Amino acid sequence: MRIAALDDDPSQLELIQHTMNGIQHECHVYSEGKALLRDLRQQSFDLLILDWTLPDISGPAIVKWVREELASRIPILFATNRRAEADLVAGLSAGADDFMVKPISVAELEARVHALLRRAYPSHHDVELEFGPYHFFPQARTLQVNGEPVDLKHREYELALFLFQNLGRLLSREHLREAVWGRGPDEPSRSLDTHISRLRTKLSLRPSNGFLLSAVYGLGYRLETVEASSLSTFGQEPDPTESGT
Repeated sequence: MRIAALDDDPSQLELIQHTMNGIQHECHVYSEGKALLRDLRQQSFDLLILDWTLPDISGPAIVKWVREELASRIPILFATNRRAEADLVAGLSAGADDFMVKPISVAELEARVHALLRRAYPSHHDVELEFGPYHFFPQARTLQVNGEPVDLKHREYELALFLFQNLGRLLSREHLREAVWGRGPDEPSRSLDTHISRLRTKLSLRPSNGFLLSAVYGLGYRLETVEASSLSTFGQEPDPTESGT
């Protein structure tokens, strides 16, 4: 999972990042609220861990912005020195999902993050996943469409599974590359576009099959359920690998 942590204390950020990496999550750290807000306009994350008091903008103000401006219901955890009941009520009322008091306990942080992610993304924990005609078998790393197996390479399978697990979410290009290829800086952006194009073809991700994999200009990709009669091209970017020439 892709997590963003915001705290103006470098030692706290280091602890959070180390803990998240230790349980196999990618953790991006921020020391200023405005920097996080800037990236939230262009990036996608699976969970936010926020401090309450920051030098430029408060944690509750960030939560309020996220709930008003972002379409996805991303889970948010406050990790703060505040411990009064009124603060807990205020944080949850602003739209946060959970609240823990510093000093941070590694075991508690792991447990709260796991619970939030499991509740927000239940399909990530299922043994077998079905989405209409698409049937994933994660243990065997195979996919069937209408009962027929589809030959997918390793990265193609990982990308297909991740897209279906996040059905309806706009996923940034960086989020997709990290989820499938890891954080290595050498993976070219074109490789993602090529894999997306192959999945469209191999899986017939078309309205006639009930699903559409579309590019959103300047942001990333979204897999969503559609009906052929209601398809709209608003906000979609042509597939750069399907120019027709």
